[in-house]
Amino acid sequence: MSLFSTPFDPARDRALVTGAGNGIGRAIALGLVGEGVRTLFADVSAERVKTAIDASGTPDLARPCVGDLARLDACDELLATASAELGEVSHFVHSASPPRREADHALAVDRRTWQEMHAVNLDAGFHLAREIAKRLIAAKRSGSFLFLTSLHAGTPRNLPHYSTAKAGMAMLVKELAKTFGRHDIRVNALVPGAIAAGGFVADASLARHIPLGRLGEANDLVPMALTVLSNRLSGYVTGAAFVVDGGLSLTNWFEAPVLDA
Repeated sequence: MSLFSTPFDPARDRALVTGAGNGIGRAIALGLVGEGVRTLFADVSAERVKTAIDASGTPDLARPCVGDLARLDACDELLATASAELGEVSHFVHSASPPRREADHALAVDRRTWQEMHAVNLDAGFHLAREIAKRLIAAKRSGSFLFLTSLHAGTPRNLPHYSTAKAGMAMLVKELAKTFGRHDIRVNALVPGAIAAGGFVADASLARHIPLGRLGEANDLVPMALTVLSNRLSGYVTGAAFVVDGGLSLTNWFEAPVLDA
């Protein structure tokens, strides 16, 4: 039997995906369900979650959870739902992130927007990963976590709340990978480029900066995400960041923002 024909163990593997209502999170959640993994679709929108689960083709493997991860109590509710619906979560994907607005540059972004971006990306990611890891360690089970970061963890984006949150996540991946590794829990990052999905609406002209000649789609990230999540395929990989951007990171097209007088 080919190694690639059985990347997961449906009898044991259980997944929790945040931001699973749309974009990259949805695509990865659907990919996991397609591999037979019982998966909790978590999102801030009940309508988006329902639509995503309806699109899965195997809704018996998909479970919904709705909540705003900017709130710590919502994170705890998500963990409780995961425990009730799935039992032990072995695979955690953190893709949730608030919408981005191009107007929120350094002189315009307000405190609430700044705090919400960090709360959902960094604070919720840390809290959820740590709590899931504690349970896996207690049960002496292996696990695999995947954080969706950004090219702008290392390159300015004119959106300081977004870039700094993603930069924090990039280091969090390394910190958790180093701490959890001895317990056979792997932690990695997936680094998308210009992906026309979720809250990102890309100008088609951006394609001229991409060596592969087109904007990305959410499904472009799924094969890499599943490979990295799979303990059978990537069991000796942790603390790594995998860029899926069509070569966009070879250039930096952003200019400094034009500020009003």
